[in-house]
Amino acid sequence: MTRGNQRDKAREKNLKEAAKKKTSNTLSGTEFQRKKEDDAAKMREKQAKADAKKAAEAAGGKKK
Repeated sequence: MTRGNQRDKAREKNLKEAAKKKTSNTLSGTEFQRKKEDDAAKMREKQAKADAKKAAEAAGGKKK
């Protein structure tokens, strides 16, 4: 039990640091929906580029 005070101090410090970190969503419903749609559009664009690149490589015929 000689480390009891040290353990308590470390626990208090960790609780303070955890309280400082934001873990919750701060966006409102409409903001969250808009962000979700924007992210989905970016991913669709990225996927379309990847599909176009694959199609171009397949049409060009890979050389080994």
